[in-house]
Amino acid sequence: MIIHEPEISGVAVFINGLADEQLVSECIVSATLHPSKEAHYFKEDTKDKRLSIIEKQILSVARVQAYDLWSPIIHSLLSGNSIVLIDGFDKALSCSTPGSKWRSIEEPSTETTVRGPKDAFNESLQTNLSLIRRRVKSNRLRVENTELGETTHTDVALVYVDDLVDKKLLQEIKQRLNRVITHKVISEANIEEAMQDEMLTPFPTIYNTERPDMVAYALVEEKVALIIDGTPFALILPTDFAQFFKAAEDYYQRYDLSTFIRLLRYFAFTVSLLGPSLYVALITFHQDLIPTTLLIRLASQREGIPFPALVEALIMEFTFELLREAGLRMPRAIGQAVSIVGALVIGQAAVQAGIVSASMVIVVAATGIASFTTPAYNLAVAARLLRFFMMLLAATFGLYGIILGLIMLVAHLSSLRSVGMPYFAPFAPFSMKAQKDGLFRLPLKWLDKRHVEDKNS
Repeated sequence: MIIHEPEISGVAVFINGLADEQLVSECIVSATLHPSKEAHYFKEDTKDKRLSIIEKQILSVARVQAYDLWSPIIHSLLSGNSIVLIDGFDKALSCSTPGSKWRSIEEPSTETTVRGPKDAFNESLQTNLSLIRRRVKSNRLRVENTELGETTHTDVALVYVDDLVDKKLLQEIKQRLNRVITHKVISEANIEEAMQDEMLTPFPTIYNTERPDMVAYALVEEKVALIIDGTPFALILPTDFAQFFKAAEDYYQRYDLSTFIRLLRYFAFTVSLLGPSLYVALITFHQDLIPTTLLIRLASQREGIPFPALVEALIMEFTFELLREAGLRMPRAIGQAVSIVGALVIGQAAVQAGIVSASMVIVVAATGIASFTTPAYNLAVAARLLRFFMMLLAATFGLYGIILGLIMLVAHLSSLRSVGMPYFAPFAPFSMKAQKDGLFRLPLKWLDKRHVEDKNS
């Protein structure tokens, strides 16, 4: 490209696929080949003044920044910007021309709802921030950008509402972000693991979601969100155990129905955690607790089974987990059919072969169905892992082992922290006021913590 009066040679450098070629052609190449009338002042102005005219009056892009070091120039180029190098000048101009192709805004794939918004985050940071701003239209909404990853240089946005968030909490999150030292940040999982208070726990202590409405709700509830470029999931900090039983649909329907469904989720989580272990304990140690008629039927079913109840449960649980994983990894068109048909065929064949009893197949199937009701997938995975531990305790000590395991579980949950905040709240420490959106979901007008009036709006 050539800037006339007088002629100044230059070159525009960009990476195909990262920069918008049409934007480069119209706002950089065409603008410099046909500059505005201010360009004739080049004969009389100094070199710095000429560079300022090119930057502010000739290049017609939204943001132009001058650099004199190679490191920020290369980083800007890899971020989708275009670099303008001008003959005779010791500075390069970085022009904002990002143009990568992203997925369109689609329906959430992991947090579906019958009633409520149908939009979800995608892999574009700017698109995700716009979805949040569309819901939180406040001049107190703050977005602080940073880069993480020594090699990837991933853009991360820290989002919060200025007069609602706890300043000590915000400072703690910033300090932990500064301590994230890794050469790669590809997804939110890299940041999630680095910011956890406790690593030796199966429970997730940071909530992730792909729904903008859940992030907006968390922001007005005095929490902080982390939006990571290149991933459709946002992190919400801090979080608590009850958060993983809340679904977006709870706030789009009547409070009585939402309360019933939420209690049903707690019950289903308990079933998914303790279902097989209760069966093992009753069959092995506590037959007197089973009604006589049912006990006779169970005994007749188990007649000829060569394995104890624990081995029988482990066989069925491992088989169910294999079918579940196979269904996830296979092509979507046949994955669901294979997992369902496989479970039916293998279960029926196992019963006919006398390897497991029909009652064990029913227990494992009910446990698997209950695990799917948990809104948060990572909490359901934690229950799947702990299920085997509870079965071992039940096979060793019976119901006493299950009670011992529950005591250990509650003690562990009470000791956890999420960015320094109690993870098992509002159950431990117990808060009656917080139960209005914990175990239950009371009417929305009772859930507002404060009414903030912005006189400047």
